[in-house]
Amino acid sequence: MNDTNGWLALLKENPGHSQWYIDRFRKLAEEGADLHGEARLIDAMAGRGARILDAGCGPGRVGAYLAEAGHDVTGVDLDPTLIAAARTDHPGAQWLVGDLADLDLPGDGFDLIVCAGNVMTFLAPDTRRTVLGRFKRHLRTGGRAVTGFGTDRGYPPEQFLQDAEAAGLTPQLLLSTWDLIPYVDGSEFLVAVLTPRLPDTAS
Repeated sequence: MNDTNGWLALLKENPGHSQWYIDRFRKLAEEGADLHGEARLIDAMAGRGARILDAGCGPGRVGAYLAEAGHDVTGVDLDPTLIAAARTDHPGAQWLVGDLADLDLPGDGFDLIVCAGNVMTFLAPDTRRTVLGRFKRHLRTGGRAVTGFGTDRGYPPEQFLQDAEAAGLTPQLLLSTWDLIPYVDGSEFLVAVLTPRLPDTAS
């Protein structure tokens, strides 16, 4: 089994990677780049004032947009440097340091969970099903989890869908981009909208 988290491996090789990542997106924002495609999709899926979890939030790019749109946003990331940047740049949401494999947040769950930025591919492979299971447990009735990652990053879509099924999540919609282009075999990116699997009511 592989218990190596890809982000932590990057930091081990280059301790300055987190700050580089923060500076990169701050510069893109200053230059007026459109950094909110993921968040616009999530906002369109959410009722006003929804409770949203930004899982693997990094420095807060997605969650900040959603908080400004009026949602109740909690962001979680295992990198304290990224969380510190999120708290500095985007005080409108709650930002927490935590491992998604150990996710255990108070409250009655979330209407939506968004896991963007290739987070799923950075997870240690032997924790992926655990993380998806944690997502399921943190969803309210009728809630949905939305993940997005490149299909060439070591986590084949078919394996992801098997892991989601094992975690009790069913794909509701598969896309190849955050702007609603349908997913087909061979797409370079997968955006998966997942819902908790309904219990089998057959007698």
